Amino acid sequence: MTLTLDNETELVEGCRAGKEAARKELYVRYAKQMLAVCYRYTGDVDAAHDVLHDGFIKAFTRFTFRGECSLKTWLTRVMVTQSIDFLRQRERFARLVVYEEQLPDCPDEEPVAAGAADNLSQEVLMELLAELPAGCRTVFNLYVFEEKSHQEIALLLGIKEHTSASQLHRAKLLLAKRIKEYIEHENRR
Repeated sequence: MTLTLDNETELVEGCRAGKEAARKELYVRYAKQMLAVCYRYTGDVDAAHDVLHDGFIKAFTRFTFRGECSLKTWLTRVMVTQSIDFLRQRERFARLVVYEEQLPDCPDEEPVAAGAADNLSQEVLMELLAELPAGCRTVFNLYVFEEKSHQEIALLLGIKEHTSASQLHRAKLLLAKRIKEYIEHENRR
């Protein structure tokens, strides 16, 4: 089977049939993007690679893609689920919710000037996001990147909707603070 970049149907059929060439093409086509998804959730490069590996194994052994969305969207869902499962299995998930007394002082100050973060590279933004506490980072990712509502996040993570909203608010404040500090640091150089 010769796979072409513009023939997704052939790729899907090959993966369903368990053909190694199709699996390899799927991996080559999406691994880099999916690694970024895994890193957003784990905040650790080595853990992201582990989650990526497990996610692709899950995708290959249970190829449940039904064509209701794009292949990339389906694979992203697999990786998000795998990332959350990873956090749960590592018992870090029980500590995902960051309580007020555990957070560094982050007063409700004015956010980073509009557009100030636009000049930051994606790599820098990913690093700053990875530095967030696990609970804030997870809720932020689910809300911003996966477009989940607080109700959906609460059900998924086993927390209250208010807690989800609070974690998102904290994530935004902490991220804005870190972006501001990074920009100030870079301007001093």
